Amino acid sequence: MMKLTFLGTGTSCGVPTIGCECYTCRSTDPHDKRLRSSVLIETATTRLLIDCGPDFRQQIMTQPFRKIDGILITHAHYDHMGGMDDIRPYCQFGEMNVYADPIARKGMLEMLPYCFAEHRYPGVPAIQLHEIHPHQPFHIGDLEIMPFQVMHHDLPILGYRIGSLAYITDMKSIAETEIPYIMGCDTLVVNALREKPHHSHQTLSEAVLFAQRINARQTWLIHSSHDIGRHAEVNASLPANIQLAYDGQVLEL
Repeated sequence: MMKLTFLGTGTSCGVPTIGCECYTCRSTDPHDKRLRSSVLIETATTRLLIDCGPDFRQQIMTQPFRKIDGILITHAHYDHMGGMDDIRPYCQFGEMNVYADPIARKGMLEMLPYCFAEHRYPGVPAIQLHEIHPHQPFHIGDLEIMPFQVMHHDLPILGYRIGSLAYITDMKSIAETEIPYIMGCDTLVVNALREKPHHSHQTLSEAVLFAQRINARQTWLIHSSHDIGRHAEVNASLPANIQLAYDGQVLEL
């Protein structure tokens, strides 16, 4: 049994967006409050994060304080790894194992140079940075992780297949050669920014078409902006097996 908790389901600006008085941002429904996208995945013996954005401290305070066995980074944008300094309390369990492709690895070295200096000052996060590559599986505890590649406009980024789960964020397009790594998944998590076209993110319509192609039993849409509309209204318009996820939602996989 694997449990997935959506720590955040929003885009880089979050919802509500600062200074905005739009219909979605004025909603009082807690489902319309979206922190930056991240998930916590747990089995009986293993605990890992996918992405660690700037809302990590707020997100993880809702969870029991226990060892995190690894952090999977999808790409080097700030909304996906801007919370790495806040992993410091978890380093009392030992070095934090962080997994990233060469581009994201370079970004992390540039963003957190003090964590990788020869002479580190006391208290900085203790990070063991592992370079990973698409189609080269690896294990964290009892979980096998298969990275695959999607395109965030012209930036190659990673999605992850973990058992019956496929997790994708910030995708605009995907090569045909990557589809076999996703097909057959029971649960698909994938990004849907808004309905208006965007140069580097899927629209809601594009995400629905992609989900229907993959034909997972259930698809959950994430990385959504205020422009997508209110949670309840959008979900009412979607097929029952393709729905917006919400912050704090828990799936038993």
